[in-house]
Amino acid sequence: MTIMASFNNSHFRPFLLTGFPGLEAFHPQISIVFCFLYLIAILGNGTILVVIWEEETLHQPMFLFLSMLAASDLGICITTLPTLFKLFWFNAREINVDACLVQMFFIHVFSLMESGILLSMAFDRYVAISNPLRYTAILTNSVIMKIGLGLLVRAVSVIFPGPWLIKQMKFCKTNVLSHSYCLHPDIIKLSCSDHRISSITGLIIIISTFGMDSLLILLSYLKILIIVLSIASQKEQLKALNTCVSHICAVLLVYIPMLGVSIIHRFGKYVPPVIHIIMGYVYLLIPPVLNPIVYCTKNHEIRTHIIRLFQPK
Repeated sequence: MTIMASFNNSHFRPFLLTGFPGLEAFHPQISIVFCFLYLIAILGNGTILVVIWEEETLHQPMFLFLSMLAASDLGICITTLPTLFKLFWFNAREINVDACLVQMFFIHVFSLMESGILLSMAFDRYVAISNPLRYTAILTNSVIMKIGLGLLVRAVSVIFPGPWLIKQMKFCKTNVLSHSYCLHPDIIKLSCSDHRISSITGLIIIISTFGMDSLLILLSYLKILIIVLSIASQKEQLKALNTCVSHICAVLLVYIPMLGVSIIHRFGKYVPPVIHIIMGYVYLLIPPVLNPIVYCTKNHEIRTHIIRLFQPK
């Protein structure tokens, strides 16, 4: 029998989640920060969904895409919240393999949905600026519904092979994950069987989805910039660009942490483990927390209707 004995999934012991190694005594205090962040994310995104649902004047393409973004952010929060607080409040580190795979599946599905929605919002801004008279005729409710359904089907079909491939692997005695939630790269590192197929599949998925989405978003904004610069009036130029500010902020909030995590993961061999952990939380929680704040601050219609919603009648 080898030292690194392997187990198949049917009787493999649970994975162990990780908070902040060495700071376990302070986990209850650290959880206060997470409580605050999750509260902002859930209330902010929930409020945006309620306002867009209640106000018929907001049943426009831009706001319907915003409601999809808020729903995907809520999905990420709801998916990660149970294991995070179970760990930080009760020091319950164990998570069943199947439960871990389910959580991993939904985290990656909602993340991929978010990327696709940001691409759709870039297209929405391009249509609004390049062809304002036919904007609502091009992006009808049925078209937006089909786009949303297509993004969901893409995310589910692309992510589904991941858990299936992991179920075919054998795992070693090492069962400690790097975070308080389950991610694909984190799980396959624990496998003692050949996981090159799973790794290559993951890389192909990242390039063909997140990579392609970011490239198309950049292309959309290059075309928007060309159109805006052709407008004679500087006032109209600023007005057109101002409609894109919220979306640009949302794109940066998603892709900058993602880029930071990727760089640290691949080149940060000598970076302290706590930096890896913090960057993981930044990537996961910053977009859901800050997206509602950005849209409430920069979008007059959303801000006005939210104020009206909470005014006493």
